[in-house]
Amino acid sequence: MERIVSALTRPSVGSIRCMPQFKLATRGGHRAHPESFLNASSSNYIDEMYEQWSKDPQSVHKSWDLYFRHQHYQRPPTLGVTPPPPALLQYYQMTGFTQQQPVSMVPQHQSHLQPMSGYGTGVQELPLDRKAIQDHMAVQALVRSYQMRGHKIAQLDPLGLSSVDLDSERPNDLTYTFYNFSEADLDRKFALPPITFIGGQEKELTLREIIRRLEDVYCQTIGLEYMYINSYEKCNWIRQRFEDQAQRKLGVKDIERAVKRLIRASKFEDYLKRKWSSEKRFGLEGCEALIPAMKMVIDTAANQGVDTVIMGMPHRGRLNVLANVTRKPLEELFCQFDPKLEPSDVSGSGDVKYHLGTCIERLNRASNTNVKFALVANPSHLEAVDPVVQGKTRAEQFYRGDKFGDKAMSILLHGDAAFAGQGVVYETFHLSDLPAYTTHGTIHIICNNQIGFTTDPRMARSSPYCTDVARVVNAPIFHVNADDVDSVLHVAKVAAEWRCTFKKDVVIDLVCYRRHGHNETDEPMYTQPFMYKKIHKQPPVLKKWVDKLISEGTIKREWYEAEEAKYDKILNDAFTNSKSPAYAKDKNWLDSPWKNFFTGKG
Repeated sequence: MERIVSALTRPSVGSIRCMPQFKLATRGGHRAHPESFLNASSSNYIDEMYEQWSKDPQSVHKSWDLYFRHQHYQRPPTLGVTPPPPALLQYYQMTGFTQQQPVSMVPQHQSHLQPMSGYGTGVQELPLDRKAIQDHMAVQALVRSYQMRGHKIAQLDPLGLSSVDLDSERPNDLTYTFYNFSEADLDRKFALPPITFIGGQEKELTLREIIRRLEDVYCQTIGLEYMYINSYEKCNWIRQRFEDQAQRKLGVKDIERAVKRLIRASKFEDYLKRKWSSEKRFGLEGCEALIPAMKMVIDTAANQGVDTVIMGMPHRGRLNVLANVTRKPLEELFCQFDPKLEPSDVSGSGDVKYHLGTCIERLNRASNTNVKFALVANPSHLEAVDPVVQGKTRAEQFYRGDKFGDKAMSILLHGDAAFAGQGVVYETFHLSDLPAYTTHGTIHIICNNQIGFTTDPRMARSSPYCTDVARVVNAPIFHVNADDVDSVLHVAKVAAEWRCTFKKDVVIDLVCYRRHGHNETDEPMYTQPFMYKKIHKQPPVLKKWVDKLISEGTIKREWYEAEEAKYDKILNDAFTNSKSPAYAKDKNWLDSPWKNFFTGKG
């Protein structure tokens, strides 16, 4: 109490005039010690200031307000015990702490200022249980640690071979012993802090149940990175979407629709492999969940008013996206596998089938609205298409007067190695919020098959995740195990809602594997023998998910087999029709068609 001046609460020059003047006594020409701050005159003055402040904080200078507010002043015995700060009072009310024997707020070194018996108190002394406060604060810190670092121990790899963030260590702060809890504390109940939604309608849970629910949300097949976002509102929005289990449930119709889409994605690849086994097609096997994920994104956005979706992607999975997302006629795709057909035979393109795009408008059954799909053609340079898609989307929004991106939206697909390795990705992210270039949010989906051609991630990047470049624009990143289709669908839905709500970029990291080599003629056992031994034993995601749904009683096996047979017939009919010469010279590869583009001959 001898020094009232601190870095935070030093009284301003203007207030010094109102404070008692402390004169230095001199003795023999030398300065003596200054007058004690709490002598009879100055202490009375401060008591008066405090009494005035306690009635109305605005009636004193701001420096005195800060001084009293931050507990630098001990009330004299006649005024009672200094009350706790407002934040602590609020915490008491929230947690409902009680204690049999009240403990004084006065620090031990100031015990000589505690009120003597017989003196009245101006403010009622509140009960204080220091151990309870520490434990509740520790629970809040534990919750926050899971929200920040739970993704580091999430089960993201479908193969179970490695940690996706290249670090197999479990963070110390994700264990209850780090916070001085023992096993005996696991069944104690704690009030849930306001930064979490794991309780639902419950206000308090046992420590054991708190940890279990946090593990279910943050450490299973979804890994969330969002706590670096500089907005409490946005962080809370994400927490609520993932921590509230009621929001993760899908209706039976949604599940059946997703099963049909996964059937199409899987059986399309099987059919191409069976008919053209030696052809390069850069198939999607190992990441078939991409198709229902993209369709869920489009359905959710279309329900919120989006009617134009412009997409860019590399060659991996392009034929499947053309067939099952844009619904380009299968006959036009199959005819391009004709060995007699040269690339130059396709009108105006001169390129291979897995580099071409399309533009199609059709009915979206989930929203019952027409949606235009444009898949931009892309050469082998993987990410070169990113700024092209953004420019095309921006132009669409500009000419339609779509000032906030409510009608036109972009989706960019990436490979894990290219997303981390190509500079154009970083450059495109930095266009995302510029007034003259923004497209009001892009949904990025990464087919993370954990390999770049033949390069292991540990030899390909220095960052923990391939997605870390997206953190520069505060984009939330949702890692998800692509073999858990339920989680994939939930993540896709939340990502689309985020984009439509906040008009900001978002990243979905589909952690999957590549069932074959870089292309179907490569033999990956030479370069990744351990990984591919595991892949050869891995059941397809369609079989895993359908078996789970049938065992739960969500769908019936007869229904599934009927849907499978229906799509097989569609494929066979399209193959038969594709032999017609009418499909060989098509112009449907154009991603921006307009009238009279081709005129006359040639």
